[in-house]
Amino acid sequence: MTFLTIGHRGVMGVEPENTLRSFVRADHEGLDVIELDLRLSKDGALVVMHDADVDRTTDSTGPIRDFTLAELRGFDAGQGERIPVFEEVVDAVKAPIQAEIKDVAAARALADVLTRRDLTERVDVISFHDEAITEMAKLLPGVRTGLVASRYGLDVIDRALAADAAMLILNIRRLTLELVERAHATGLKVIGWTVNTPEHLKIARGMGLDGATTDYPEIKSAARYTA
Repeated sequence: MTFLTIGHRGVMGVEPENTLRSFVRADHEGLDVIELDLRLSKDGALVVMHDADVDRTTDSTGPIRDFTLAELRGFDAGQGERIPVFEEVVDAVKAPIQAEIKDVAAARALADVLTRRDLTERVDVISFHDEAITEMAKLLPGVRTGLVASRYGLDVIDRALAADAAMLILNIRRLTLELVERAHATGLKVIGWTVNTPEHLKIARGMGLDGATTDYPEIKSAARYTA
C-alpha cells in the first residue's frame, strides 16, 4: 500500500507557512503531496493563506477580504516572503497539490483556475465545509475531493459520501481503527493530521491510513521505516 506524506502548508514546522519558500522546501525534501489553504482577496485573487485575517502570519493586521492582492503583496509573510497566489505555487513546485478551500466562493474561483490550467489531475480539493466540496463537485465533475474534520464521529463517513468526497482528512488524535476500517469499506481513503512525531507516525501506519499530513520534512524519511 502506498503511504503518502503530505506537507502541511509546505513544511510549516521549519519554514514560514503557506509561502513559496515553504512549498519549494517541501518539494525539494520529497514530500509526496503539498497542502495549502486558499482564500479570496478583496479583488477576487486566490491567495494562499490559512487564517481569515493576516494578523498571525504577516506584519500587518486585518481581514484578508478587506485587502486587494496588491495590498497583500506588501506584507511580510515571514523571512521576507510575500503572500503567494495559487497559480504561483502550481508553477513553483512539481508535486501534486492538496488545496483547502474555506468557502463556496473560493470553490468557484478554484474551479475556474483548475479548468483554465488543466489541473484537475494534479490538484485534490479539500475543505472542512461539506457545501464547499459539494459545490466543487458540481462545478468540476470528476475532481477529487476530501472532507476535513477535527471533531467528528462515525457520521463523518456518511457526510463525506453525501458530499461525493473521495477521502477523509481527519485529526489523528480522535481517529479510531473502527472508523478507518468502516471508511475503507466504503472506498474512502483516510489521511491523518497532524503527524509530527514518531509516535503519531506509528499510529498512522498501524491503523492502515493512506497518508499523513505533517509539518516536518523528516517524517517523509521516517515513514519508509515505520510499518
